[in-house]
Amino acid sequence: MTFLGLDPSWGPPVVAAVVAILVAVAGGVATKTDGWYRHLRFPSWKPPDWAFGPVWTTIFLLTTIAAVMVWNRDPDPTARLLLVAAYAVNGVLNIAWSVLFFRFRRPDWALAEVAALWLSIAVLVLVTGRVSIAAGLMNLPYLAWVSVAACLNLRIVRLNAPFRGLA
Repeated sequence: MTFLGLDPSWGPPVVAAVVAILVAVAGGVATKTDGWYRHLRFPSWKPPDWAFGPVWTTIFLLTTIAAVMVWNRDPDPTARLLLVAAYAVNGVLNIAWSVLFFRFRRPDWALAEVAALWLSIAVLVLVTGRVSIAAGLMNLPYLAWVSVAACLNLRIVRLNAPFRGLA
Protein backbone atom coordinates (compact mmCIF):
# COMPACT_ATOMS: atom_id res chain seq x y z
CA MET A 1 0.00 0.00 0.00
CA THR A 2 1.30 3.42 -0.87
CA PHE A 3 0.51 6.83 0.48
CA LEU A 4 0.46 9.62 -2.08
CA GLY A 5 2.22 7.24 -4.45
CA LEU A 6 5.21 6.83 -2.11
CA ASP A 7 6.79 3.49 -1.31
CA PRO A 8 5.97 2.58 2.36
CA SER A 9 9.70 2.36 3.13
CA TRP A 10 9.80 6.15 2.80
CA GLY A 11 7.57 6.52 5.89
CA PRO A 12 10.25 6.42 8.60
CA PRO A 13 12.65 8.82 6.83
CA VAL A 14 9.84 11.27 6.05
CA VAL A 15 8.47 11.17 9.60
CA ALA A 16 11.95 11.51 11.11
CA ALA A 17 12.80 14.42 8.80
CA VAL A 18 9.53 16.23 9.56
CA VAL A 19 10.01 15.80 13.31
CA ALA A 20 13.64 16.97 13.10
CA ILE A 21 12.56 20.03 11.13
CA LEU A 22 9.81 20.80 13.66
CA VAL A 23 12.26 20.55 16.58
CA ALA A 24 14.80 22.72 14.73
CA VAL A 25 12.18 25.33 13.82
CA ALA A 26 10.79 25.42 17.37
CA GLY A 27 14.29 25.89 18.77
CA GLY A 28 15.02 28.53 16.14
CA VAL A 29 11.81 30.43 16.91
CA ALA A 30 12.67 30.35 20.62
CA THR A 31 16.14 31.75 19.90
CA LYS A 32 16.08 35.53 20.02
CA THR A 33 19.42 37.29 19.64
CA ASP A 34 17.95 40.61 20.66
CA GLY A 35 19.43 43.45 22.70
CA TRP A 36 19.41 41.40 25.91
CA TYR A 37 21.48 38.69 24.27
CA ARG A 38 23.85 41.10 22.54
CA HIS A 39 24.58 42.78 25.89
CA LEU A 40 25.64 39.57 27.58
CA ARG A 41 29.33 39.07 28.26
CA PHE A 42 30.78 36.03 26.49
CA PRO A 43 34.10 34.21 26.83
CA SER A 44 36.61 34.86 24.07
CA TRP A 45 36.33 31.26 22.85
CA LYS A 46 32.60 31.47 22.02
CA PRO A 47 32.00 30.15 18.50
CA PRO A 48 30.91 32.87 16.05
CA ASP A 49 27.14 33.25 15.70
CA TRP A 50 27.27 32.23 12.03
CA ALA A 51 28.62 28.77 13.02
CA PHE A 52 25.52 27.73 14.95
CA GLY A 53 23.26 27.24 11.90
CA PRO A 54 25.58 24.90 9.97
CA VAL A 55 26.51 22.97 13.10
CA TRP A 56 22.89 22.43 14.13
CA THR A 57 21.92 21.48 10.58
CA THR A 58 24.64 18.83 10.55
CA ILE A 59 23.62 17.56 13.99
CA PHE A 60 19.95 17.27 13.03
CA LEU A 61 20.86 15.51 9.79
CA LEU A 62 23.10 12.98 11.55
CA THR A 63 20.65 12.25 14.37
CA THR A 64 17.81 11.82 11.88
CA ILE A 65 19.84 9.37 9.80
CA ALA A 66 20.81 7.49 12.97
CA ALA A 67 17.17 7.21 14.07
CA VAL A 68 16.05 5.89 10.69
CA MET A 69 18.92 3.40 10.54
CA VAL A 70 17.98 1.98 13.93
CA TRP A 71 14.26 1.97 13.17
CA ASN A 72 14.91 -0.02 10.00
CA ARG A 73 17.35 -2.47 11.62
CA ASP A 74 15.38 -3.31 14.76
CA PRO A 75 11.71 -4.15 14.09
CA ASP A 76 11.06 -5.11 17.73
CA PRO A 77 8.12 -2.95 18.92
CA THR A 78 9.64 -2.45 22.37
CA ALA A 79 12.95 -1.33 20.90
CA ARG A 80 11.17 1.05 18.55
CA LEU A 81 9.12 2.49 21.42
CA LEU A 82 12.34 3.08 23.36
CA LEU A 83 13.89 4.74 20.31
CA VAL A 84 10.90 7.04 19.79
CA ALA A 85 10.75 7.86 23.52
CA ALA A 86 14.47 8.69 23.66
CA TYR A 87 14.20 11.00 20.65
CA ALA A 88 10.98 12.59 21.95
CA VAL A 89 12.51 13.40 25.33
CA ASN A 90 15.60 14.74 23.60
CA GLY A 91 13.54 16.92 21.27
CA VAL A 92 11.60 18.44 24.17
CA LEU A 93 14.82 19.11 26.11
CA ASN A 94 16.47 20.60 23.02
CA ILE A 95 13.63 23.09 22.59
CA ALA A 96 13.38 23.74 26.35
CA TRP A 97 17.00 24.92 26.52
CA SER A 98 16.35 27.64 23.93
CA VAL A 99 13.13 28.69 25.68
CA LEU A 100 14.84 28.94 29.07
CA PHE A 101 17.93 30.76 27.78
CA PHE A 102 16.47 33.12 25.19
CA ARG A 103 12.76 33.55 25.97
CA PHE A 104 12.88 33.42 29.76
CA ARG A 105 16.33 35.03 29.73
CA ARG A 106 17.50 32.58 32.35
CA PRO A 107 20.90 31.18 31.41
CA ASP A 108 21.12 29.89 34.98
CA TRP A 109 18.01 27.74 34.51
CA ALA A 110 19.26 26.71 31.05
CA LEU A 111 22.51 25.59 32.67
CA ALA A 112 20.59 23.21 34.95
CA GLU A 113 18.52 22.01 31.99
CA VAL A 114 21.54 21.41 29.75
CA ALA A 115 22.61 18.61 32.09
CA ALA A 116 19.36 16.78 31.32
CA LEU A 117 19.81 17.52 27.61
CA TRP A 118 23.35 16.12 27.72
CA LEU A 119 22.14 12.95 29.45
CA SER A 120 19.38 12.53 26.88
CA ILE A 121 21.99 12.67 24.10
CA ALA A 122 24.08 10.06 25.91
CA VAL A 123 20.93 7.90 25.95
CA LEU A 124 20.56 8.45 22.18
CA VAL A 125 24.15 7.28 21.70
CA LEU A 126 23.43 4.14 23.73
CA VAL A 127 19.99 3.37 22.28
CA THR A 128 21.17 3.76 18.70
CA GLY A 129 24.63 2.30 19.29
CA ARG A 130 23.23 -0.95 20.64
CA VAL A 131 21.66 -1.59 17.23
CA SER A 132 24.24 0.08 15.00
CA ILE A 133 27.67 1.33 15.99
CA ALA A 134 27.55 3.74 13.06
CA ALA A 135 24.23 5.17 14.28
CA GLY A 136 25.61 5.59 17.79
CA LEU A 137 28.67 7.37 16.42
CA MET A 138 26.43 9.71 14.41
CA ASN A 139 25.12 11.11 17.69
CA LEU A 140 28.59 11.89 19.06
CA PRO A 141 28.88 15.29 17.31
CA TYR A 142 25.62 16.26 19.05
CA LEU A 143 27.07 15.19 22.39
CA ALA A 144 30.30 17.09 21.69
CA TRP A 145 28.47 20.27 20.61
CA VAL A 146 26.20 20.26 23.66
CA SER A 147 29.27 19.68 25.84
CA VAL A 148 30.77 22.86 24.38
CA ALA A 149 27.42 24.62 24.76
CA ALA A 150 27.22 23.57 28.42
CA CYS A 151 30.69 25.01 29.08
CA LEU A 152 29.70 28.19 27.25
CA ASN A 153 26.45 28.35 29.22
CA LEU A 154 28.41 28.01 32.47
CA ARG A 155 30.78 30.84 31.50
CA ILE A 156 27.85 33.06 30.51
CA VAL A 157 26.25 32.46 33.91
CA ARG A 158 29.49 33.25 35.71
CA LEU A 159 30.13 36.39 33.63
CA ASN A 160 26.60 37.79 33.81
CA ALA A 161 24.79 36.57 36.95
CA PRO A 162 22.45 37.27 38.63
CA PHE A 163 19.51 36.76 36.25
CA ARG A 164 16.00 37.90 36.92
CA GLY A 165 14.22 36.65 33.82
CA LEU A 166 12.33 38.92 31.47
CA ALA A 167 13.14 42.57 31.96
